[in-house]
Amino acid sequence: MTHKIAILGASGYTGAELVRLIATHPTIEIEALSADRKAGMTMAEVFPHLRHLDLPVLQKIDQIEFSGIELVFCALPHATSQAVISKLPHDLKVVDLSADFRLRDPAEYEKWYGQPHSAIDLQAEAVYGLTEFYRDQIKTARLVACTGCNAATGQYALRPLISAGIIDLDDIIIDLKTGVSGAGRSLKENLLHAELSEGAHAYGVGGVHRHLGEFDQEFSRLAGRPVQVQFTPHLMPANRGILATIYVKGDADQIHSTLNEVYQSEPFIQVLPFGQHPSTRHIRGSNLCHLGVVADRIAGRSIVIAALDNLTKGSSGQALQNANLMLGEDETTGLMMAPVFP
Repeated sequence: MTHKIAILGASGYTGAELVRLIATHPTIEIEALSADRKAGMTMAEVFPHLRHLDLPVLQKIDQIEFSGIELVFCALPHATSQAVISKLPHDLKVVDLSADFRLRDPAEYEKWYGQPHSAIDLQAEAVYGLTEFYRDQIKTARLVACTGCNAATGQYALRPLISAGIIDLDDIIIDLKTGVSGAGRSLKENLLHAELSEGAHAYGVGGVHRHLGEFDQEFSRLAGRPVQVQFTPHLMPANRGILATIYVKGDADQIHSTLNEVYQSEPFIQVLPFGQHPSTRHIRGSNLCHLGVVADRIAGRSIVIAALDNLTKGSSGQALQNANLMLGEDETTGLMMAPVFP
């Protein structure tokens, strides 16, 4: 059976990554692609690395004929998805890659994104899209809200430890480095090559980064009481990849064995041998997440390191993993490619 899909916002990085992944998927066919300013152009003109594919011409969303389309990937900028999805036919399955439906509480959305939510009924319906932990709900969902890439990285390292009660919930520090593609494709002065290369800088410092809303929501839900982590992201001069170094109070051997047990049957989460630590160069272009555990020199403290590709496992790969479940396909279909190295 072939599933026809549309990608809204196909001219951005996550849209192009979806096209790259779906191109080799045996049962998903791209029926329509949308862009706003680039409507009327071909994907080969916008992304020459995709010129070998036979793809629909980019259209505006209101030009797409949705009859016959089973699922829509919404790869639009934050704060625009809610209006667009509200107008889509109700029988469409939707995988949203923006931040618009990640937070369950409308007040929390307004707190972190600075404006009221305009589709509260849809927000209540949305299933959080961290696949390995919401698999059963995703299978029957109509609307899935994919996670933030930073939020996914931290959660893969910490959720099992919080659930097992083996770390101090009031002493968690997430020091995270991320590639520049996570900031999107629009022109920004601070992302120019001369501004970014040969250096690295912190941003969202002091608890203002929006992915903290996801950490607060998910970790507090797991613990059954409020959990607030310290989180500082850094922009590094690389196109892809996230590396999170996480400092916790807990026994390193117990942490490692817990992660091993939780993820032993997960196809995309790999726990490295004790004492080894991940690198972004080993997951680039893949849907893999690597986790490592190291004992700190201070007794009773441990370091957990997580690495994933922000565009794949952190976004478009996660979206396709969720879509596979929603369409009744094997979760790994189209996603078992090896990382690109060097």
